[in-house]
Amino acid sequence: MLFIYFLTVLAFLMSCQGNCPTRCVCDSSKSVHCYRVTTVPKAIPTDTRKLHLGHNNIKQLRASDFGGLYGIEELAMSSCGMEATEAHTFSTLMNLRTLELWKNKLRNVPSKLPSNVEVLKLGNNQIQALCETDFEGMAKLKILDLQNNKISKIHSSVLSSALKLESLVLDSNSLELLSGPLKLPYLKRLSMKNNRLSSLPSNFFSFLPSLHFLFLSGNVFCKIPKNMPPLLWSLKMDKNLISELQVQDLKYLSHLFELSLSENQLSTANDALALTNLSIVDLSKNQLRAVPTRLPARLQMLDCSHNFIQHVTLQEFSGLCELKHLFLEYNNITIIDVDALQHCLQLSDLALERNQLSSFPKGLPDTLIRLDLKGNNITDICKETVENMKRLRVLNLRNNRLSSLNPDVLGYFPRLRQLYLDGNPWNCTCDLMKIRVLLTARQLEIKSGYCATPAYYRGEMWLSSNKMLNSCGYNTIHGVQGKAFLEIAAKKAQEDDRSNINGPTDNEDYYDYDAD
Repeated sequence: MLFIYFLTVLAFLMSCQGNCPTRCVCDSSKSVHCYRVTTVPKAIPTDTRKLHLGHNNIKQLRASDFGGLYGIEELAMSSCGMEATEAHTFSTLMNLRTLELWKNKLRNVPSKLPSNVEVLKLGNNQIQALCETDFEGMAKLKILDLQNNKISKIHSSVLSSALKLESLVLDSNSLELLSGPLKLPYLKRLSMKNNRLSSLPSNFFSFLPSLHFLFLSGNVFCKIPKNMPPLLWSLKMDKNLISELQVQDLKYLSHLFELSLSENQLSTANDALALTNLSIVDLSKNQLRAVPTRLPARLQMLDCSHNFIQHVTLQEFSGLCELKHLFLEYNNITIIDVDALQHCLQLSDLALERNQLSSFPKGLPDTLIRLDLKGNNITDICKETVENMKRLRVLNLRNNRLSSLNPDVLGYFPRLRQLYLDGNPWNCTCDLMKIRVLLTARQLEIKSGYCATPAYYRGEMWLSSNKMLNSCGYNTIHGVQGKAFLEIAAKKAQEDDRSNINGPTDNEDYYDYDAD
C-alpha cells in the first residue's frame, strides 16, 4: 500500500514538472532552477518565465541556447565561470526584464541586449572598457551594476540611450577619467566608490536633475565636487584626501539630509555645515581639534570620533534640540563643560570611550539610554552627576580607575540593564560586597572584573567569589545579617524598577555599538 502511495506522489510531481530537463527543477510559477550543468539544458519548457542557472560551470553561451524561450522575464547566470557570449545570444529574449551575469569572467558587455531589459547586473567580471554600442536601444534600462570590473574611463555618450536609468553602480573599478556630462534625467543613485577619481568635469552634473544619492568614497578627491544637483539627499565621500570644507562647497544643497566625510584630512568644518535639512553628519577619523560650530538645528546624528578634540563646550551644541546620537570616542577630551549638552533634549546615545576624562561628566541630559565611558581615567562617581539619569539602560565604565562605588549611585538608574565594570582596580572590601548584593538583586547583565586590593583577594572575580561573600557575612546560609540585607536589597530593587518610570519615552531607540 505504501509503495502504491509513493508511486502516486511521484507521478503527480512528474506531471507538475512536465518535460523538465535533467538536473533541473520546474515549478508551477514557471520558474526553472538547474544545477551542476555545463551548458544551457535543452528542452526547457517554452512557457518558462524565470530561468536560474547560477553557480554552474557554463563557460560560453551560444546564440542558439535560448531559442524558443520567448517568455523568459528573468535570467540569472551568476558565478558560472562564463568567459564569452556569442553575438545575439540574448536578442531573442524579447520579454527579458532582468539579466544577472555578475561574478563571471566576461571581458565585454554582451552585444545586442534586448530592448526591454530593466535590470542589468554585470558586477564582478573582467570588463575593461565600455563601447558606444553596448547599451544601444536599451531605453527601458533602470538599474545598471558594473562594480568590481576593470573600467578605467567612461565617455558620457556610452549611456546616452539609457534615458530611463535610475541607478548606476561603478564601484571598485579603475576609473580615472569621466568625460562630458551624464545626460540621465531620471538617475537617482550614482555610486563610484573605490576608484581613482580626483575630479569630475565642471558640467558633469548638468543633466542629472533627479540625483538624490551620490557615493564617491575611496577615491583621491582633494575638494568637494562643484555644481552638484540641488536636490541631492545623501553625499558620501569617505576615504578621500579632502583637507578643507568651505561654505560655498555645500550651501546650495538645501535638501541634503546625510553627509559622510569620514577618513579625510579635515582640521575644521566651521560654518560649512549650516544646512537646513542636514540630519546625519559623519566626520570621524579626520584631524578635527574641536567640534564644528553652527551645526544644523535638525541634526540627529553626529560622529566626530577618532579625531583630536580636547574640549567640549556649550556653544558647540547650542540649539541641537533634535540630536539623538553623539559619537566622540577616541579623542583627547579632558574637559566637558558643565551642561554642555543641556540643549540636546532628545539625546539617547553618548559615546565618550577612549578619552582622557578624569571624572564622570556633569549635567548630562536625562534622556540618555546608553552612555559609554570606557577607557578613560575616571576614579569616582558622585551621585550629583547621575541623579537625573533615570532612563539609562546601558552604562560602560570598563577600563577606568574605579576602586569603589557609592551604593546610593545605583538607585539613580532604575532602568539599568547592562553595566560594564571590568578592567578597573577594585578594592574588594565589604563595602564592595554591598554593591555586589545590590547588583545581584537587580538581575543586571554585569561584567564586574577582578580585585586589585587587598593582596589576599587579588585576582578574585568580586561578583562571583563566595570566599569574599562569606567573609563579609552576606551569604544567605552563613549569616543572618546577609539574609536580611539580601531581602531588603531585592525589595528595594523591585521598587526602583516600578518607580521613577513614567512609561516609554520617545527616545527608546539607540545604537547598539560594540561595548568591548
